[in-house]
Amino acid sequence: MAETAVFNLLAKFSLFFQREVNLLSGVREEIEYIRDEFERMMAFLRVADSMEENDPELKVWVKQVRDAAYDTEDVLDKFKLNFARNHGTGFCGFVRKISFSVMTLKARYQIAYEVQRIKNRVINISMGHQRYHDRYGILEQGSRSIGVNNAWYDCRGDALLLEEAELVGIEKPKTKLIGWLMEGDPRLKVISVVGMGGLGKTTLVKKVYDDAAIKKHFQIRAWITVSESFKIEELLKSMIHWLFKEVKQPVPQGVETMDWNSLKGIINAFLRQKRYVLVFDDVWDIQAWQVFRYTFPECNCGSRVMLTTRNADLALFSTREYNGYVYDLQPLSPQESWALFCKKTFQENYCPSHLEGLLTSILRRCEGLPLAIVAISGLLSVKDKSSVAEWEKTYQSLGAELEVNNQLLSMKKILSLSYSDLPHYLKLCFLYLSVFPEDHLIEHWRLIWLWIAEGFVEVKEGAPIEQVAEGYLNELVNRSLIQVAKINGKRRIKLYRIHDLWREIIVFKSREQNIVTIASERDTRWPERVRRLSIHDHLEHLQQSKRFIQLRSLLLFSATYSPSMSSMLASLRDLKLLKVLDLSGASLKIFPNEVVKLGHLTYLSLKGTEVKKLPKSIGRLKNLEILDLRHTYVTELPDEILNLQRLRHLLAFRYEEKRNYYSFNNECGFKSPVEIGSLTSLQKLGSIEANHGSGSIVPREIGKLTQLKSLGIIKVRGEDGMALCSSLEKLINLYALYVTATEEDEIIDLESLSSPPRLLQTLFLKGHLEKLPHWIPSLHSLVTVCLRWSKLKDADPLQYLQGLPNLVYLDLVEAYEGEELCFKAGGFQKLKILLLIRLKGLRRVTVMEGAMPHLEELYIENCKLMEELPSCIEQLINLTLLDLFDMSDLLLSKLNRDLPGGDYWRISHIPEVWIGDTKDGRWRGTNM
Repeated sequence: MAETAVFNLLAKFSLFFQREVNLLSGVREEIEYIRDEFERMMAFLRVADSMEENDPELKVWVKQVRDAAYDTEDVLDKFKLNFARNHGTGFCGFVRKISFSVMTLKARYQIAYEVQRIKNRVINISMGHQRYHDRYGILEQGSRSIGVNNAWYDCRGDALLLEEAELVGIEKPKTKLIGWLMEGDPRLKVISVVGMGGLGKTTLVKKVYDDAAIKKHFQIRAWITVSESFKIEELLKSMIHWLFKEVKQPVPQGVETMDWNSLKGIINAFLRQKRYVLVFDDVWDIQAWQVFRYTFPECNCGSRVMLTTRNADLALFSTREYNGYVYDLQPLSPQESWALFCKKTFQENYCPSHLEGLLTSILRRCEGLPLAIVAISGLLSVKDKSSVAEWEKTYQSLGAELEVNNQLLSMKKILSLSYSDLPHYLKLCFLYLSVFPEDHLIEHWRLIWLWIAEGFVEVKEGAPIEQVAEGYLNELVNRSLIQVAKINGKRRIKLYRIHDLWREIIVFKSREQNIVTIASERDTRWPERVRRLSIHDHLEHLQQSKRFIQLRSLLLFSATYSPSMSSMLASLRDLKLLKVLDLSGASLKIFPNEVVKLGHLTYLSLKGTEVKKLPKSIGRLKNLEILDLRHTYVTELPDEILNLQRLRHLLAFRYEEKRNYYSFNNECGFKSPVEIGSLTSLQKLGSIEANHGSGSIVPREIGKLTQLKSLGIIKVRGEDGMALCSSLEKLINLYALYVTATEEDEIIDLESLSSPPRLLQTLFLKGHLEKLPHWIPSLHSLVTVCLRWSKLKDADPLQYLQGLPNLVYLDLVEAYEGEELCFKAGGFQKLKILLLIRLKGLRRVTVMEGAMPHLEELYIENCKLMEELPSCIEQLINLTLLDLFDMSDLLLSKLNRDLPGGDYWRISHIPEVWIGDTKDGRWRGTNM
C-alpha cells in the first residue's frame, strides 16, 4: 500500500511544480528534497510491500513511509486550497498578488513549518531505507521466491491425503472431469479447473487423478505442484524425476546442471508416443503456464493436461489453445455444506437440535467454501456440544478468531495467498472494498467511480481511466477475489459481492494499513488518523469528539436522519481535504450547504435521497468530476453547474415507482442550462430533457460534448430530429444511446443521421418510428437493441437487425404491428436474449433452421393473437429459459404434458419454463 501512496504523491509533486507557487525562501528546495527522497524509496517499496508480513520491523518502516506520504500530500493540498489562485495579469494582477501574499504570510509560515517537519521525518525514514536496502537489496531484482513464509502450516497438502469417503459434493464434478479426460478425441487437450481459494480444486483433481479408470487409461501420469513462488528449473527437474520414476528408469545424467531449455527437451522426448496425463496444481498466472506449454508433444495419442488455478483468464487461455474445457468449480450447496460440517464436527450427518440455528448461521458465513467449513468445524468440534453460549461466542467473534486461532490461521493464510499475488495497484483497490458493509451488493459504476476519485487508478496513455478501472475490476473477478452477484438482461455485470470470509480478511488488512476506518457497532477501534471513514448502521457510532481534519473520504450506509446526522453534516465544513462524499440512500430532503465549501471534492453522490434542488453555490465545487443524482427528486440544474468544467459523469434520473416497468412515461429526467454544451469533459450524461428551452437548442448543444460515451435524452420531439442527428454525428466516442420521445405517439426522426457513431454498443429507442433507421445495419458493434413503442409496420423489420454480427440482446416492446416475425436462416448468430412484449397484432413467429443458434432466453408476453409456439423452437438447443405470460388460452392449452399430440415435446428440452398471467394485477408463475 505504501507504494501506491508514494506513487500518487509523486504525481502530485509533478503538478505542484508545474504551477507557479508562492512559497517562503528555501521551502521550494525542501519540497524538492522530500520528492527526491520518496523517488529513491519507491524502487524498494514494491519488494517491501511483499515482505512486510514476515518482518515486523520492516512492517513498521513501510507504515512510516505511508504515513509520511499521506502527510506530505495533505500539505500540498492545503497549499493548493489556500494559495494557488489566479490573480490576473497586468498591473492590477500584480497588486492583487502582492496584497494576497501579505494577507497569507502567517499561513505560508505554517506551511513552511510543516514542510520542515516532514523533511526531518523523511531523513530519518531514508536512513531506515538504506539499512533495509543493505539487508534486502539483492532481492530488488524481483525474484518470485521473495517472502515465502514457512512459519505456518500449509494445509493445502492435506487435500492429497483425504479419503474419498470424507468428501462431500465431489461425485458430479469428478464424473464430468473423468469423462473429459477419457473421451475419444486423439488430440492433446487441456482441462482447467478454476475457482477461488478454498473451493477444493486440488482435492477434486487428486481424486480424479487417482481414479482406477484413469490409471488404466493413461500410460504415464505426473502431478506437479506449481504454487505462487515457483522456480522454473526446480519444477522441470521435479517433473523429470517424477516421470522417470513412473517407468522405473534412472534419471538422465547431468540433469541437475542443465538449463531449463535442455530440461524441457528431455521431458518432450520422454512423452513422445505415450498417452499421458499431467496435472499442474496451483498455477497462478499465464507466465507460469507458458513455462510448460511447449513441453507437451502433440502425438495424437489422446493425452491430457489438467491444471488448477484461481485465475479465470489463465483457465480460458490454456484451454482455448488446446481445444480443451474449463470446469468452473462452484461452492457446495446448503445441503452439501450441512453434511460436510456435521461429518467433521459430530462425525455423523446429524446436528443436535439446540445447535441447528447457530449451525445455519455459521454455514451462511462459509457460503459453501469447503476450506472454511472444515476449518471452522475443526474449531467447534472441540467445543462443548451442550453449550449454545460457547458456540454463539465463537460465531460472534469469528473475525477475531481468524487472527488468533491456529486452526483458522492456515485457512486465512491460504486465502491470503491470492491477495499477496496481486500487483500493488490491485491490492489497494481490493482492500478498499472494506468500505462496503457485510452482504452489501456493490454497484459496478459506483465502485469504478470511487476508485477513480480516490486516485487508485493509474492514468495510461491512450486508454480512458474508466476503461483502466474496469480492467482492474475484471482482474479481481478473474482471480476469484470478487464475485458477480447480478448480470442484467443485457449480459452486463451490474452488481458484485465479496465472500464473507474474504471480507473478514479485507477488513483486518484495511484496518491494519489504515486504508479505511469503519464506524459500526461491531467495530469501535479508531486509528490515530482517519483518512477514509465508512459509517455503517447508525451515526451514533461516530465518535463526535474526534476531529477528522485529514479525512479524504466519507461514505454513509443505512444512515437515517437524526440529530447525529445533522451534527455530522454541519462538521463537513471543517473537512477541507475531503475528496469523496457518498451520501447514497441517506434520509436527506435538503442539499447540505456545507458541501459547497469542500474545494477538493471530486466525487459527490446523493443517489436515492429525497433532495429536490441543488443550490446555485454548487458551482464552487470546481474539482468535481462525478455528480450522482440518480433516483433523487432533482428535476432542474442551476446555471452555475456550468462552472464545473472537470465534470465527467452527470446523472440525474428516476423511475416512477407507481408506474409499470413497461409504462411509457415511467422515467423522469432533468432540465439543464441551455448552454450545457460548455461542459466539454462530460462522458456520461442522463437523462437530459430535450424540450427545455426554445427550439431544439438542447439537442444542438449536445453536439459540443464530443467526449460523451453514454447519452440519455428524453422528451424528444419530432422537430428535434435534425438537430439531434447533427449532434450525434459529432459524438464519435459514443457507445450507449438512449432516446425517448415526449409521448408514445411522438415520432422519433433519426433518418437524417448519415454517419452514426461507429462504436455504438447499446441503442435504446422509445417512441414512434415511421421506419427502422436505415443506418442500423452498419453498426457492427451493436450488442443491445431495445425498440419500444416503435409501432413499425414494415413487412419484415428484422431484416435490418439479423445481420448484426455482435447483437446479443433484442428487446421489442410494442415495436411492431404486423402479423408475422421471421427469423431467417443464418440470422442473429450471437443473439442470446429475445423479448417480444405486447406485439398485439402478432400471430406467427417463424424461426428458420440455423437462426438464433445461441439463443438462451426467450420472453413472449401479451401477444394474445399467437396460437402456436414459434416454429422450430425445438431446434433452439441452447434455450435455457422460456417465459410465456398473458398468452392465448389455445397456445397454453397445447403445452399440457399429458395432452396426446400436444406441443409439450417441443419445449421439453428447456430446463426452465414459466407460464402465467396478470389476473388481479399480479404475476402468477408456474415452473413446469
